[in-house]
Amino acid sequence: MTDQASQSRKILVTSALPYANGSIHLGHLLEYIQTDIWVRFQKLRGHQCTYVCADDAHGTAIMLRAEKEGLTPEQQIANVKAEHEADFAGFQVNFDNFHSTHSEENRELSEEIYKACRDKGHIAVRKIKQLFDPVKELFLADRYVKGQCPKCHAEDQYGDNCESCGATYTPAELIKPFSTISGATPVEKESEHYFFKLPDFQEFLQDWTRSGTLQEEVANKLAEWLDSGLQEWDISRDAPYFGFEIPDAPGKYFYVWLDAPIGYMASFKNLCNSEEGKAQGLNFDEYWKPGSETETEVYHFIGKDIINFHALFWPAMLTAADYRTPTAVNAHGFVTVNGEKMSKSRGTFIKGRTFLNHLDPTYLRYYFAAKLSNKVDDFDLNLEDFVQRVNSDLVNKLVNIASRTGNFVFKAGGKLSSNCIEQDMVQHFIDQGDVIAEYYENREFGKAMKEIMTLADRANEYIQEKAPWAMNKEEGRQQEVIEVCSVALNLFRQLITYLAPVLPDIAEKTQAFLNLDSLNWDARTNILLDHEINKFKPMLGRAEMKHVEAILEETKDDLRKEAILNGDLSALEAAEEVTAEATPQAEEKKLSNKERRKLEKERRAAEQLANAPKLREDGNEVIADEIQFEDFAKVDLRIAKIVKADHVEGADKLLQLTLDIGNGETRNVFSGIKAAYQPEDLEGKLTIVVANLAPRKMKFGMSEGMVLAAGPGGSDLWILEPHDGAQPGMRVL
Repeated sequence: MTDQASQSRKILVTSALPYANGSIHLGHLLEYIQTDIWVRFQKLRGHQCTYVCADDAHGTAIMLRAEKEGLTPEQQIANVKAEHEADFAGFQVNFDNFHSTHSEENRELSEEIYKACRDKGHIAVRKIKQLFDPVKELFLADRYVKGQCPKCHAEDQYGDNCESCGATYTPAELIKPFSTISGATPVEKESEHYFFKLPDFQEFLQDWTRSGTLQEEVANKLAEWLDSGLQEWDISRDAPYFGFEIPDAPGKYFYVWLDAPIGYMASFKNLCNSEEGKAQGLNFDEYWKPGSETETEVYHFIGKDIINFHALFWPAMLTAADYRTPTAVNAHGFVTVNGEKMSKSRGTFIKGRTFLNHLDPTYLRYYFAAKLSNKVDDFDLNLEDFVQRVNSDLVNKLVNIASRTGNFVFKAGGKLSSNCIEQDMVQHFIDQGDVIAEYYENREFGKAMKEIMTLADRANEYIQEKAPWAMNKEEGRQQEVIEVCSVALNLFRQLITYLAPVLPDIAEKTQAFLNLDSLNWDARTNILLDHEINKFKPMLGRAEMKHVEAILEETKDDLRKEAILNGDLSALEAAEEVTAEATPQAEEKKLSNKERRKLEKERRAAEQLANAPKLREDGNEVIADEIQFEDFAKVDLRIAKIVKADHVEGADKLLQLTLDIGNGETRNVFSGIKAAYQPEDLEGKLTIVVANLAPRKMKFGMSEGMVLAAGPGGSDLWILEPHDGAQPGMRVL
């Protein structure tokens, strides 16, 4: 056992939980890649480092999203979790456990921590007034209320601040407020809420925030909160709400930010209770109970926008419930693209999956590492610099070392020299590992990359000086060639050891190429002598600007589709503006028939949105314009019996219905009622069908009519059913 292994640390690491309401984007990935690099480094150093995370799966937004998709909240979060896990795997982010806050472990821990706070007198209960949606029958958070700014009268402003003049206000101060959920005018309503008494922990937090747990700039920022006096924290929400009900408080639910950080503990507990966790000897109490600080370490990696939850509420709750607090909370800044905030309208709000569709994740992992520090500064992804940097450092410098020398050794028998002709140089590379390790430990990844690339420059200079390709042409110098190339490959091995936390894919390929059992940090001290290697295979191609441009174009296209799907006409207009150059009318003739049909379909959808029914002040649809009886008489409504109902493979919303419409005639109809009905529940029922609607060719077959249903959509749909006595084929008058 090495000295490093004998001093092995026990480390638990978490990243902020991604919200189960959308895709992973590059802003998210800055955090997860940063954390993954640090964790991989610790593991390569021989420490027991465990990395857990989870989806943040509660809240009104998820409940509404599920309703819109025609899914249960449980189905919604399961779908998103699968998507998130696939994206993280694509970027080689290696969690030891990825869980969900909607879990029994989280429920139990949340209730335990709440009860501990309550029983110690840290919970207050009082009534407050909030805006209430009378149509959806739910209380509205600020982001779900819009109206005219009370200062400048700008239209369509959110309930907390005006994007036009910068004014701040309460939702109740808005002029002509409306619910963004239903369109209804909200009313003020009183409700009983539960509060965590954060001021009880004023003195504790003043000391804790200055204990070295936080970056200095973060501690300074929090001092402003502390100096102005802490306020009680509202930890409850009223039904309907997707989350955990508060014990002994029917109809009251934990606010999502109460159980979200507890999700770290829950994910770790889930791992501890698994066969994998038991095999590793993981023990929950060893990391979370008071006094464990001397034996184990707990680190949170988060964005600067949620520091108040992690550095004020979280340590206070943990202390109140007799749990240890984190060893450190490491905050980072936001991702900007080309010097500006990530923007949907500019096509720079890039999803992780979109990046993976066009570029190797190795590029992004390295670029993030090359520019990251332990400060809270924002991170700029300059796209041109990105391409130049990854090509210069990874292709021209790093991989080039192996590609220029590996084949000389392989063609000569595939064995490195039995002696090292540049002992001092190789030893210098080995010694620099201590400097690089310190940079990694302190999260100064940019400094580590700079040091590594300085070494890579020296390795390339050595190869250029010795010119083994020229030596090889001279009679009797082949052994010199092997010796020079063996030095170069030993230097390459050192560089990949140092880069393994950042470039796991290249590290794996290097292990295969150099025939290595491990790239552990301590193994680097053994120089490879008389060592067999394999044939060099390409490890990484060049990044091309055209692939970056393809990412931007796909992002813009996604924006247009999202705007159409959500019925957001202003976003659609913005999307059309940013995509104008990508798909100008002048170029439309170049599109394939399939692409042209797709574009026309999107246009029709946009027109339908523009002509969608308007809402009354109460949120209900305005009655359509009057028609004459003759117009109505043209619609042939018939009683139909559903003789068969089936799921439609590949369709998210459709059921396939076989209808008996009398006189021995049957019709095939595709109906968007899948979220509301199971096929077996429909068979044998009578309903009403539009019998003279022109047949419509769909992807899944021909639809020969339309079944009538009422409701807003999703699971809230009810097919129309006639009374007993009606028979298939009867006309509805």
